[in-house]
Amino acid sequence: MANARDILIRPYITEKSTALMAADKYTFIVPLKSNKVEIRQAVEEVFKVKVLAINTIRVPGKTKRMGKTAGKRPDYKKAIVKLAPGERIEFFEGV
Repeated sequence: MANARDILIRPYITEKSTALMAADKYTFIVPLKSNKVEIRQAVEEVFKVKVLAINTIRVPGKTKRMGKTAGKRPDYKKAIVKLAPGERIEFFEGV
């Protein structure tokens, strides 16, 4: 397994992900090649919490145009992590 800090690239903060925090679900951007076992171990190691479930979503990058030149944003993977009741990640509390 890679370093736990390499697995969790950054938190994914949107209105929808903020609403999920009420249900003890936290969203992270993770590498495309990471799997659920690696993500679970990384979250438990970094934040010292108990993970119940993980859902992953592979999001394809959008095609963007600048005049006649077309480009593509990179693909990315989101992981929605469900924590045990009573567990919290303090990193998100200010959001």
